[in-house]
Amino acid sequence: MPNFCAAPNCTRKSTQSNLAFFRFPRDPERCRLWVENCRRADLETKTSDQLNKHYRLCAKHFEPAMICKTSPYRTVLRETAIPTIFDLTSHLNNPHSRHRKRIKELTEEDIRKIKERRLESSIEQLHSKKDKGGVVEEVEAGVEAPQLTPEQREQQEYIKSLLETVLLMGRQNIPLRTSIRRQEEEGEEERKEEEGEEEDAAFVPSNFQALLEARLSAGDEVLRGRFEGAAVNEDYCSTEEQQRLLEFCARSVQQNLLQEVRDASFFSLVTDDLVEFPGGARLPVFLRFVDQASALREELVELVLLEADAEPTGLAERLEALVTEHWGLSMEHCRGQAHASSGTFAGHIKTVASRLSDKYPMAVHTPQSSCALNVHLANCVPLAAVQTVMATLGKVHAFLRSTPTLQDEMDRVIGILFQGSPEKAESLRQACRCCWSDMHNLFEVAVELMEPLMLCMDSLYENEERMCSDRVTSSAFFISEVLSDFEFVVTLVILKNTLSFTRAFGKNLQGETLDVFFAANSLTAVLHSLNEVMDNIEVYHEFWFEEAVNLAATMGITVCVPRVVLLRKPSADVGEMQPEAYFKEYLTLPIMQFITQEVKDIFSENHLKALKCLSLVPAVMGQMKFNTSEESHAHGYRGDLPNPDTLPAELHCWRIKWKHRGKEVRLPATIHETLQLSDVKFFPNVNAFLKVLSTLPVLRLEHGSRQTAQQRLQAHLEHTPVDCRCPSMALLHINYHLVTDLDQMVEQYTKQLSEDDHSESDTLAE
Repeated sequence: MPNFCAAPNCTRKSTQSNLAFFRFPRDPERCRLWVENCRRADLETKTSDQLNKHYRLCAKHFEPAMICKTSPYRTVLRETAIPTIFDLTSHLNNPHSRHRKRIKELTEEDIRKIKERRLESSIEQLHSKKDKGGVVEEVEAGVEAPQLTPEQREQQEYIKSLLETVLLMGRQNIPLRTSIRRQEEEGEEERKEEEGEEEDAAFVPSNFQALLEARLSAGDEVLRGRFEGAAVNEDYCSTEEQQRLLEFCARSVQQNLLQEVRDASFFSLVTDDLVEFPGGARLPVFLRFVDQASALREELVELVLLEADAEPTGLAERLEALVTEHWGLSMEHCRGQAHASSGTFAGHIKTVASRLSDKYPMAVHTPQSSCALNVHLANCVPLAAVQTVMATLGKVHAFLRSTPTLQDEMDRVIGILFQGSPEKAESLRQACRCCWSDMHNLFEVAVELMEPLMLCMDSLYENEERMCSDRVTSSAFFISEVLSDFEFVVTLVILKNTLSFTRAFGKNLQGETLDVFFAANSLTAVLHSLNEVMDNIEVYHEFWFEEAVNLAATMGITVCVPRVVLLRKPSADVGEMQPEAYFKEYLTLPIMQFITQEVKDIFSENHLKALKCLSLVPAVMGQMKFNTSEESHAHGYRGDLPNPDTLPAELHCWRIKWKHRGKEVRLPATIHETLQLSDVKFFPNVNAFLKVLSTLPVLRLEHGSRQTAQQRLQAHLEHTPVDCRCPSMALLHINYHLVTDLDQMVEQYTKQLSEDDHSESDTLAE
């Protein structure tokens, strides 16, 4: 569909030239200025959203300096661009011509108001500019920028040095204060002082102080002038001010990130499992969106502190308030949500997801692309035996990775047990070294590793050569005790068999776009298999229990019911309880019922419709022989499209474009590849639709060689002890790749200090 210019006396349209056409801005204030300069009275009654969707201005109405050509195929406006070039008189030469865009006649009052608004705007822009070398620029209104005094300029340079240092420490994950050991030494010194003992202790500066001294030595004149005469054992910056600087930097990064999300309009909400911080557990909250460069991103926005006794209802309300009130986003623009959790909190967060879906149906609940579906399902099972298995597998993985010696011992044991099958031994060694949470066949591998793990833990516990520390031997003993419990063995075997029906389905969900599309169409077969197992659960359980008994016999484990049966059954009935019947009632049936229902819940009708719309991707369309019907699944997303009435015709043109392509043209295989095409802008509905679909958390990120935000978070937690963790420092470190405007941060921090000083003065005056 061609775009027509909304300017008076302008008849240009997009099909007649290579001119760029620009939407009216969504920002109400900027949009009002555009309408005011257009002088069209009929546009004044329309909202900024209506103007953004349906009206355009061509590049001829903007100063050349306001237009940027980022590539041969992409032209954009500067953020502050206002149209100023208009022809408001040519229609007067031909009074009988048909004048469709009527020009508003301005009264003297209108002219006076326009001048006042332009003067106010000029003054605001002037105050926001940086003072360079004392040169003062003049604006059209003739107002001069206020001169900064030498003291004010020195103060800004000083703040800039502090902020640069804090940002450096955040990106490198250097704590502001000294180590825990130094704090313990300080506590020991205080104790000796109280007891009257004398000891000369050298002053040890904090990390922040040490970096400031390094800057001073490197020639920072502002710091030299401020601290050159300071005592050698004096902190340049108090602990309170350091913390305020750190929180300000983290808040600035967060606000810049949120502005990008607002510009993108649509987003998805993603949370990870609870992480421990001083002061309590925190919930990592990520936002997934498509930025202005049409790149899909998922960024950490905040680590939310949770109360120990937080109820699901209160947590849902708090999460909604966080997004809407604190971040300034609209949940009406949320198109997906995914929550990775385990243990008791998994049930709470599931209730939160359900409440948000009920209130905002477009916020589709999906699994996370970063977590294998089978791992997600097992983490959510509300049974203590299952949670013990998941927690133990995580501890084993972390234990073996803690030192190379432990992994070498595991490799040695595997080599001994599988001497006759070197290929299998090598595959098991590789599996031990991989991240288990990423493996779709985790439980199959875990069953095969049970015997090697038991022997390895026993070897470490015996510690015959005295090569292991007491910490290693005690951890090995604990793991060995858990592995030698028959309840652990049978739970692992049942998980392996029940989740075998969703393994291939889950693997496809994390595959290419074509695999995801076919996975959405195969859900019926998966549910059919799960229901068939439920109908014949006695037969299946008999085979699974026999497999668990054989594995236990190999490892020398006694088959018995768990001790917890004593709490559930009278003592007279304990001897009559058969292990096979017990585990069928308390393990196999609940696991099968939960997995079946959970698959139905997270693959709702809205979720499946969205995944089936992936046929918009040309490679999927080609695989389907261009016989697709996206419009039948896209009804719920009509409100997200710029021109929903033209969607059927546009989809037809989209299919024809790729069906009759040249032989040398390759079909884009992912949403990201499709959005990077230069001519996708000629299909505005398809372009908008693909951006909305790509925000679904179930689709994998095209992050290339760079780590995802969740991977950076896990790396940060692994390398930072719990006592040294800080939410603001974590936010800076994990978002190290985001660009920050240091000059703007200096102005904002200076303004904040000024407001705090005024507030303190008012308080003292009262």
